[in-house]
Amino acid sequence: MTPLKISSRSAATGPVLEVTGELDYSSAAELRRQVTALVLQPGQRLVLDLAGMEFCDSSGITVLLAARNHAQAAQADMALAAVPDNTMRILRIVGLDQVFTLYAESDAATRP
Repeated sequence: MTPLKISSRSAATGPVLEVTGELDYSSAAELRRQVTALVLQPGQRLVLDLAGMEFCDSSGITVLLAARNHAQAAQADMALAAVPDNTMRILRIVGLDQVFTLYAESDAATRP
């Protein structure tokens, strides 16, 4: 079990949260807390860089949706970058690959 670690940085398009480790029932609340603490401006893009995420359960998927809702409420965009194959499979099965804006890598997601 790899503990969840979240680091943040700023990009030209807005904040980037880099998520590493396991995003599950026991850790999802921490990501939700960090996302909702972000003050987003209209037109910004919140990027969740998932390159280091090793596992994501339904609680994690719920937090990803909450992050999208938080961004939309601020009239901002939200994107997922570098989604691991196992999580991408889940997103495809439940149709969320049609809901989220997806990028192969964080650099592409943060280009203005």
